[in-house]
Amino acid sequence: MNDQKLKFKDMVYARPDIEAAKQETRALTRAFTDAQSYEKAREAYLTWEKLKERLETQMTLASIRHSIDTRDPFYDEEENFWNAAGPELEEYDHAFTEALLVSPYREKMEEEFGKIVFLNAEIEKKCFSPEIIPLMQEENDLTQEYAKLIASAQIPFEGGIYTLSQMTPFKNDADDGRRLAAWKAEGGWYKEHQDSLDRIYDRLTELRDEMGRKLGYDGYTQLGYYRMGRNCYDKADVERFRAAVVKYVVPVAEQIYRRQAERIGKEYPMSFADNVLEFRSGNPRPRGTAEDILDAGSKFYRELSPETDTFFRTMRERELMDVLSTEGKAGGGYCTSLPDYHVPFIFANFNGTKGDVEVVTHEAGHAFEAWMNRDRVPMSTVYPTMEACEVHSMSMEFFGEEWAEDFFGEDAAKFRYSHLADALTFIPYGTMVDHFQHIVYERPELTPAERHAVWKELLGTYMPWQKLDGEIPFYSEGEGWQRQAHIYEMPFYYIDYCLAQTVSLEFWAMIREDRTAAWNTYMAYTVQGGSDTFTNMLQKAGLQSPFDGDCLRGVCAKAAEYLKNYDLTGIR
Repeated sequence: MNDQKLKFKDMVYARPDIEAAKQETRALTRAFTDAQSYEKAREAYLTWEKLKERLETQMTLASIRHSIDTRDPFYDEEENFWNAAGPELEEYDHAFTEALLVSPYREKMEEEFGKIVFLNAEIEKKCFSPEIIPLMQEENDLTQEYAKLIASAQIPFEGGIYTLSQMTPFKNDADDGRRLAAWKAEGGWYKEHQDSLDRIYDRLTELRDEMGRKLGYDGYTQLGYYRMGRNCYDKADVERFRAAVVKYVVPVAEQIYRRQAERIGKEYPMSFADNVLEFRSGNPRPRGTAEDILDAGSKFYRELSPETDTFFRTMRERELMDVLSTEGKAGGGYCTSLPDYHVPFIFANFNGTKGDVEVVTHEAGHAFEAWMNRDRVPMSTVYPTMEACEVHSMSMEFFGEEWAEDFFGEDAAKFRYSHLADALTFIPYGTMVDHFQHIVYERPELTPAERHAVWKELLGTYMPWQKLDGEIPFYSEGEGWQRQAHIYEMPFYYIDYCLAQTVSLEFWAMIREDRTAAWNTYMAYTVQGGSDTFTNMLQKAGLQSPFDGDCLRGVCAKAAEYLKNYDLTGIR
């Protein structure tokens, strides 16, 4: 069967022989080191890349199928296998990376493959030592335990049993009593599992701190930055960004919530359950079924550009999306890639809220970037670092606004207001997540109660619109961070969303003026793949860096003015 037509369900998973892969990597390292010509070194390098592609494809197939049904015993065992095998393979890849960095052919390789390959290799070298393999394996097991615990949730509500994702529509219901009851039911499930959530995070914090110290760092933070591949900014830059968020974004977000409180007839500050209700008549809801949403997505991408049309048709025809919320399915959404097949894959949990549409634009934004760069060599330059990736997804969401009628029907006007308001109010939350993690890893000795107190204090700084009155104990007692999977699974990732959201607001402003010019800028950014650093790619595309204080101040001012004057006539 032609791999270019193969559907996801027909892609064959087979557990690879890890010992053979180790020996092959060792042999390729030796061949690269002993190469007497650039051609021979190049051949060994590209063969190593192909081996990594094969292994990553199999690991990703197992991971996707496990996340689709965490109860499946076969893929559960395969996930356990990869949790142990991944760190072991890293030792052998590390040896090749070290050889790469000292190669006499480095200059020629930089000319052909880009300096970014070596910049990132220098960072990768700082992330690993064979000494931390057991710690990495235990870390993998714990993050898997967290994911399975979240996926296992069975919440009794109004005579039914629901997963966490399936509870979302109830948590957004326009009826005050029903909405509050849903928040309490969800919070109750987390409270029931508090001991497990605390135990998992206690151990993850200890492990990561130990990893950092074994590698010669003063705790985990610097290692965490290196593991995120940060190659053009540091902790001081992030701290300045956080200060700009407090100065420029929090006041704008406060005004958004004050107007919302007035609109829905509530006293400011509002409870967690009331802050999610943007309109008295209910939040914007997508029109029709899951299939209708995907059909609207097809129309959007068909009319947006020839490239997006081909991309999304491929995603649907080859069934490279799993979007329904089902029992046993892992929470959240993501995009990943299957290198052997040169295609991305989208995982999501549709639940009848506006988030379903945001998946079709957000995760597909990631997938489109991977699609446009699918033939890049080496594989490591297909994707850039994560904050750069999130620009693709968050900005694609704003391009989708022009097709809001197809996605939302009569709720289109609501959605456009809500989408921009959410972008602004998200930045303080995401920045708070990052600030929280910096405190946790600077003080790994904190008890669970002390960590909850830190979160509660940060809420006062970044989200003063949240009323902490004990109405929903899990949230009001500072425990709500435990529902944020990134904190457990990918430390220090979350600020990437905030940096990217800032850039996406640049695109929002550009789209208002000239969509064609905005799309050309988007493509100029996207086709670079992972060929350069985040800030350099922004500059090449003509975009402003979010680390420039004027950027955040400027986009906030434009968006705030737009929302203040938004015509909500006839919308309750």
